[in-house]
Amino acid sequence: MIEQPKPSALSEQVEKMIDWLAAHGGGREEGVTRLLYDPAWRSAQRAIEAKMEEIGLLPRYDDAGNLFGRMAGRDPEARVVLTGSHVDTVTGGGKYDGAYGIVAALIAAEHLLAHHGAPLKPIEVVSLCEEEGSRFPMTYWGSGHITGVKKREDAAGIADANGVPFEEAMREAGFGYGLHPEPKRGDLDCFIELHIEQGQILEREGQSIGIVSHIVGQRRYDITVTGESNHAGTTPMRWRRDAMSTAAELIRVLMNRANADQTGLVATVGRMDVQPNVGNVIAREVTFSLDVRHEDSETIRAFCEECFGEFGAIAAAQGTSVEIRKWMDEEPVAMDAGLGTAAESILRQQGIAYRRMTSGAGHDSQVFGTFCPTALLFVPSRGGLSHSPAEFTETEDLERGVKLLIDLLYKLAY
Repeated sequence: MIEQPKPSALSEQVEKMIDWLAAHGGGREEGVTRLLYDPAWRSAQRAIEAKMEEIGLLPRYDDAGNLFGRMAGRDPEARVVLTGSHVDTVTGGGKYDGAYGIVAALIAAEHLLAHHGAPLKPIEVVSLCEEEGSRFPMTYWGSGHITGVKKREDAAGIADANGVPFEEAMREAGFGYGLHPEPKRGDLDCFIELHIEQGQILEREGQSIGIVSHIVGQRRYDITVTGESNHAGTTPMRWRRDAMSTAAELIRVLMNRANADQTGLVATVGRMDVQPNVGNVIAREVTFSLDVRHEDSETIRAFCEECFGEFGAIAAAQGTSVEIRKWMDEEPVAMDAGLGTAAESILRQQGIAYRRMTSGAGHDSQVFGTFCPTALLFVPSRGGLSHSPAEFTETEDLERGVKLLIDLLYKLAY
């Protein structure tokens, strides 16, 4: 095992740097707000750039706004070991989401340089410009550009809630002019992302680290039930064409099947729009959302087909009709087995409690995972809370994540 920072020193450094980055966009009771290309985002990237220089990394931006800090390798032909996470937040978010992965990467790079010198393979710390989709209706703008999934033209015609066009915001922040290198990379050996879990599994099971095997696939639908509006008091129940009643039956089918599943599938109905949405009028139309997630695409497909197969008969019996519109279909993404095994070996040597698990939330790692070998590593989130000022991870778990990252980078690059 390589030399590790002293626990007290590391504890203080992690907490201090988390608060340092949170100050760019809030960090108090109202939470942290850093939206792509906004002033807080620019301030944070400049602060990270200065920190990279301070610890001996060579910083550079690409033309999308991703920020890299390079630790040059002794082998000029070697490919890059990339580590980091996203700098943007949701509105009023927590101070750990994304930021922890950047802070941990900076601390790890500083320690490795100070105690072990230049690596054989180059190591780069990345502050990805965007993942959340909080300002513009576009996600994974940073990792998508690095992997070639996203292109500048994808943002054409997009504006934020205040009507600011994407291209205008990008240029105001100093990007999109061709003054920085093109974002697409062809030199990556692997990507390592350390992140808070944003769930309750690790905390409930008393584990300190999660090694992610898969990021789940997702299907999302809008399901519209159409019936007939009529008077709530004068229309007998047997003569109604009640869209709300049908919608309730369809949701019951979905939830019953999801609850009966023993493989980890989750289904969520989180949004509903009712017309005319009046208390004493039978609903004419109900549209509700459906979000289905699992690590196996065939399980998702079978669940949806079986549920939807029941919908027609339920609607026909109530004199209504159903329209199903699929608007998202993301395949599950496997993380690299070799990197997972390497992390597991380190944790066993350190005597740290860990578990293999899937990620039910999307991360930049799912974009990198189809592009280069990728590892996604979790530390616990208290109460599973995230995207909230109440987001919190115990200092001891933050330390354990950083120590794992230090050892893993050493194993991969030295």
